[in-house]
Amino acid sequence: MREKFDIVVACDQGRGIGRDNTLPWRISTDLKYFKELTSTSPYAAEGRKNAVIMGRKTWESIPSGFRPLKDRYNLVLTRNPQYALPQGVLKAPSLDEALKLLARGPVDRVFVIGGAEIYRQALIHEKCGLLYLTEVRARFDCDTFFPLNAEQFKGFYRLLSCSEVMQENGLDFCFKVYEFNYPEFLVFESTEPAEEVPNS
Repeated sequence: MREKFDIVVACDQGRGIGRDNTLPWRISTDLKYFKELTSTSPYAAEGRKNAVIMGRKTWESIPSGFRPLKDRYNLVLTRNPQYALPQGVLKAPSLDEALKLLARGPVDRVFVIGGAEIYRQALIHEKCGLLYLTEVRARFDCDTFFPLNAEQFKGFYRLLSCSEVMQENGLDFCFKVYEFNYPEFLVFESTEPAEEVPNS
C-alpha cells in the first residue's frame, strides 16, 4: 500500500456535496472519472487493487445494485460492530484502523470518498496526500458540506493540475488535483452539520 491516501470529492461553489444523502446533480462524466480514478491500478496484474474508504451514510447512499463498488476493496467506517455488510466488504471503527487493516492486504492506492465527517478527519491526517476535486460551477440547495473553505486552501494546498471546463446537463465543471502541504497548520472552524458520524 502506498504511504499516503488520497481524497476524492465533488462539490459546488458553496462547498455543498449532497442533499438528503444523495448528489444534487447528475454528471455522468464525473461518475466515469471517479470510477477510472479509484479502480485503475498499474499493479492489477500482480493481484493488487485500490481501496475506497467511506462512512456508513455514504455507503448507504450508493444504489444497492452498485454496491460494493466493483474492482475495489470497499471499507466502511462505523463503530457499530453489529452493522451488517455484504461478504467481502471491510469494516473499521476509525480511519487509522482502516489504514492498518488495508496495509495488510494486496492494496495499491487508498481513496477516502466521504462523507463530510470522514473528509474532515482525512484532511487533517498526517498521511493525507492528494485531493481530487470535481468543481461544479453552480450552487445547489445542499445540507452537507465539504469541511474546507476557499480561504483554508491558501497556504495548505498547491494546485497541481486543472482540466478544461466541461459542460453536461447545463452545468459547467472541471477536475482539479491539489497537493496537501501543511497539515499541521490546518484548523477547521466549520459549523455546518456533519453528513455522518463514524460511531453511527
